[in-house]
Amino acid sequence: MSSLQLEITAAQAGQRLDRILSDAKPDLSRAALQKAIQSGHCTVDGLVETRPAAKVKTGQQVHLQLPEISSQLQPEEGHLEVLWQDEHLVVCNKPAGLTVHPCPSCPEQTLVQRLLARFPQLGKIEGQRPGIVHRLDKDTSGLLVVALTETDRLSLSNAFAERQVHKEYLALVAGLPPQSGQCLESVGRHPTAKVKMAIVPENRGGRHAHTEWQRLWHSEDKSISLLAVRIHTGRTHQIRVHMAHLGFPLLGDKLYAPKAVQSMAPRQMLHAWRLSFTHPVSGETIKFSCPPPEDVPNAALSTDRRMQRLVITGNPGSGKSAFTACLAQKGVPVISADTIVADLYAPKGTGSQWIARLCGGSLLEADGSVNKEALLAAMQEDPVLRRDVEQTVHALTRQAVETFWSRLEAQGTPLAAAEIPLYFECGWQQLFSPKPLTVGIHCPMPLRTVRTAETRGWSPEKMAALEAWQWPEERKMAACDMIITNDKDLQHLDEEATRFLQQLQLHLEKSHRQQADLLASLWIEH
Repeated sequence: MSSLQLEITAAQAGQRLDRILSDAKPDLSRAALQKAIQSGHCTVDGLVETRPAAKVKTGQQVHLQLPEISSQLQPEEGHLEVLWQDEHLVVCNKPAGLTVHPCPSCPEQTLVQRLLARFPQLGKIEGQRPGIVHRLDKDTSGLLVVALTETDRLSLSNAFAERQVHKEYLALVAGLPPQSGQCLESVGRHPTAKVKMAIVPENRGGRHAHTEWQRLWHSEDKSISLLAVRIHTGRTHQIRVHMAHLGFPLLGDKLYAPKAVQSMAPRQMLHAWRLSFTHPVSGETIKFSCPPPEDVPNAALSTDRRMQRLVITGNPGSGKSAFTACLAQKGVPVISADTIVADLYAPKGTGSQWIARLCGGSLLEADGSVNKEALLAAMQEDPVLRRDVEQTVHALTRQAVETFWSRLEAQGTPLAAAEIPLYFECGWQQLFSPKPLTVGIHCPMPLRTVRTAETRGWSPEKMAALEAWQWPEERKMAACDMIITNDKDLQHLDEEATRFLQQLQLHLEKSHRQQADLLASLWIEH
């Protein structure tokens, strides 16, 4: 047992027990010390204290005893994916979550102990890291080379030290880094957090570090990117520190990423993808590549799988509102631009108050709402008024639609629709991100004229005036992603809505498969 004894000074009084022990034993991580305390290896004034956060008092006697790691490593059975081997070395695919070699915080269940069970000759190499010439973080997956003899270990270790080994990783990061780039900032121990590394000047203990990357893929909204990262130096946490420093932290990185990015993946999304080096005996250059585990593409696709936004559009009388109502009855959240405008024009609405300031009360009803007939006539007579009203009302409407979509997406809703008659006329095609799927409701002009006369009491002149303010139906339908024909009764339209949702589900599944295939092709082709 290794032990540590200390007496609490007045300056230390009131601090956490694990903080005091961490300062006194800097070679151990805070997490390892907390585990030791919780396991009953610490006493305060002779009494076992298992609370790492316990506050200490002046004069208290603290005694910490840590069990020594056995000098004789014991083989352990466990999954081991060996990609290549001969009598000199082994190349394996380390799974995420597996520590490479024993340490105080993880004395058992490591890669080294599994290797010992498969390759007992490793037991002839002394120390706790037999055959290990480079390491991967516990939660980093991928290629690792292990020497099987001491002579080969020394040769490979020298190759790594002399930067004669090519190491390349796949990293899933937040944001959109440049297509290619590099970072040359030196890396050293974090000045206060002992388990972390940081950008530290060389004159303060930092060591030269060189990372370069190429962007292979990014999500449609540019919120995440897949990088091929090559490291020319092998500093601890080098890629994680460099990318976080540049503002593109790794998804799932609990040490270096903001909380929002940490929650985007189950672990740090880093995989040792490629490895090439000179064989220590044959002198042959050998190269290996290994696709990432499924959690990498799954994290990319689940993060990129944004809520599907729908825009329902069409010309006057086409049945946009009826189709939107059918979707709502089938559980799809919907919003209508006409309803938004109605709220704006209501008494004390933002739009009615603005029109009152602009035109006085001549365009308002007695209750303060907008007189739509009077406003329409005024806009027909005054193009400047029409432009001002449209710009203001359209901006407020678009903001309301974006708020609706954003709120539902934050709640995890998979699909939401907005009925927007003037979507194309307003030039909104490039303003929403992600871009919505546009669904045009088509109905022949003669039938639309009859419907608006019967249901809304529109005269042919009013219908013609409103039709003239919109794109011709043929042009509008050509601009839509999908078209629903509404030339029969409401029951038929409802059946069309059911078929549409089924087709949409197939479309989304196909898109997801295409994205998965695209990602898989990246680490095959490159």
